[in-house]
Amino acid sequence: MGNNRSDKPLTTPVQYLLQVLGSKWKLPILCTLSKKDVLRFNELKRELAGITNMSLSNCLQELEHYKIIKRVQYLEMPPRVEYSLTDNGKSLLPILKDLDEWVNKQLEINCEIAQETEPGNS
Repeated sequence: MGNNRSDKPLTTPVQYLLQVLGSKWKLPILCTLSKKDVLRFNELKRELAGITNMSLSNCLQELEHYKIIKRVQYLEMPPRVEYSLTDNGKSLLPILKDLDEWVNKQLEINCEIAQETEPGNS
């Protein structure tokens, strides 16, 4: 791909995972695409408050490179490009759901710990 992250040799599965999904916007993009079968660039951008055109474009290119999303360009005027999850991308959804459940449980545990350690809660 020509960027620094993908040019580095990977030595662990975790490094690969972080390379494929480890950016501020990739997981929100996947979650947004999981809610609809197909989205166009501007639809994605509207759903992802605060993302720049450049960030969205870069993330989409990287996710396409790893076969997580599919990009279809239609030869019509004006040009139309649509994005959707590949079967490979859809296979991530149950894993992400499990991860979401784990994170929510950890947040509950951390809230309980924080309440227990507040002054006056002895």
